[in-house]
Amino acid sequence: MDKDALIWIIIGFGGQALFMMRFVVQWWSSEKEKRVVVPVAFWYFSIFGGLVLTVYAIHRNDPVFIFGQGLGLLIYFRNLHLHYKSTSRAAASQT
Repeated sequence: MDKDALIWIIIGFGGQALFMMRFVVQWWSSEKEKRVVVPVAFWYFSIFGGLVLTVYAIHRNDPVFIFGQGLGLLIYFRNLHLHYKSTSRAAASQT
């Protein structure tokens, strides 16, 4: 295996590890709270993992993988936007 291929495999696994961490963070937060919780870190891991995996998919020239990760990124950014919008709205209503 050449050096370039090895680097891309490491990038792909790195993206997959970031993406997997979202489930670990969500599980850990839910266990601590003893209820289902989706912490904001879930969305950050989704975005960073999704970005790395999208770059990897583009490198692989895989349209199915690109579409799946790209669409997911839109949803993750939107959910993060909604999170901060509701947080700022809640803070404004308390003042």
